[in-house]
Amino acid sequence: MHGLGNEYIILESEHVDFQLTAQAIKRLCNIHFGIGSDGIVMKVPSAKADFGFRVYNPDGSEAEKSGNGLRIFSKYLFDYGYAKTRQFSVETLTDIVHAEIFEETQGKASMVRVDMGKAVFAPREIPVSSDLPEFIGQKITAGDREFEVNCVSVGNPHCVVIKPELDEKEIRTYGPLLENHPIFPHRINVQFAKVLSDCDAQILIWERGAGYTLASGSSSCAASSILVKKGLIKGDLTVHMQGGILKINIDSDWNIRMTGEVREIARGILSRELIEDLNRPIPA
Repeated sequence: MHGLGNEYIILESEHVDFQLTAQAIKRLCNIHFGIGSDGIVMKVPSAKADFGFRVYNPDGSEAEKSGNGLRIFSKYLFDYGYAKTRQFSVETLTDIVHAEIFEETQGKASMVRVDMGKAVFAPREIPVSSDLPEFIGQKITAGDREFEVNCVSVGNPHCVVIKPELDEKEIRTYGPLLENHPIFPHRINVQFAKVLSDCDAQILIWERGAGYTLASGSSSCAASSILVKKGLIKGDLTVHMQGGILKINIDSDWNIRMTGEVREIARGILSRELIEDLNRPIPA
């Protein structure tokens, strides 16, 4: 399934008869030797919520959370009959979120709303290696450039750079340098953000563990939180990305609600040959 071009393979832990190692994740996500995707979403048991959720990046690492992944997961739960109501709770690696099937077409979820929790600005909780109360408007050097960065967690870590103009080549060049900057102990997701109006923003995304990405739910929430905090935009806004738009609402207590489209691409069964190859190194 995909959310605005950000695509995930959905698996169910009870139906996976192989070990989902980092190498297996890399091969499944590889477009030439696997299926090809921006990551893997796994349905797992939960003792705290209606459903359990895990998400893995194409480099084999596990992410704490994914906004597009959660919308995709919610569509999967609804479309395949696991969710018996339009509202349900999902346990992520870091918290419990609440999802709602906002619109459906012919019994299939087409628009999903997710309460993403609170924006957190305390550096140690993001995490950022800093003793400042907030890491907002701070300058760091990446490669041959200095950037003014603004950091926030929305269940996973983000670094937002506000720009007068956006350049895909620039974020492809400096995104990986910012992602792996030593001040971010768990690496970080990077967004370059431009204000279009008092209720519209545009972002480019470099996703931790995935690279350049057409759309990202958590990135939209993070960039929106920073723009609202700096007084550059209203708390009810539209975020424009290459893959499409998301509606973001941020209340006075920094609770974030995200609404956007989700679509199914295909469904099927992993071949035995692919499973046999999962832990073989991928040719360079």
